[in-house]
Amino acid sequence: MKVTVVAGNPKPQSRTLHAANAVASALVNGQSSSIDVVRLGAGLLGWGDSCVAEAVEEVQSSDIVVVASPTFKATYTGVLKLFLDQFAGDTGLRNVVAVPLMLGAGPAHSMAPDLLLKPVLVELGAVTPAPGLYLIDTTYTSDSRIADYVQRWGKAITTATQGKVDVE
Repeated sequence: MKVTVVAGNPKPQSRTLHAANAVASALVNGQSSSIDVVRLGAGLLGWGDSCVAEAVEEVQSSDIVVVASPTFKATYTGVLKLFLDQFAGDTGLRNVVAVPLMLGAGPAHSMAPDLLLKPVLVELGAVTPAPGLYLIDTTYTSDSRIADYVQRWGKAITTATQGKVDVE
């Protein structure tokens, strides 16, 4: 099973990337690849950049993608939006099971993954069989939220990859 992490934090090697890798690892008990979107740089500002195209292909060929962002101005980051804009509407994430993940400083924005990030992933064609996950950025390494989420929703997420159908 191919699992990819997409971290849309403006800081490279962020806690967002670390948390998303932890979620991916817990979901499949193994390896995943990572795309630290900020490292794609100015190529995100237009169309046709080869590094961005490779990252898009990596995501599109994944069974599961964990899409993560810190909470900025009560929503996901602009750098993540620039990356998601590279995918075609309705078909760009066809046959990809997506897990929306957001981190924040407190519980005030705990619904953001479901209210803001999940709808754009669905618009791009992703399957989202479970609720999004919101983590407190200072406690996710010491609390049980990732383990609890995977225990409750992991089977639904991994099972959803078995129903892949390519309809043209």
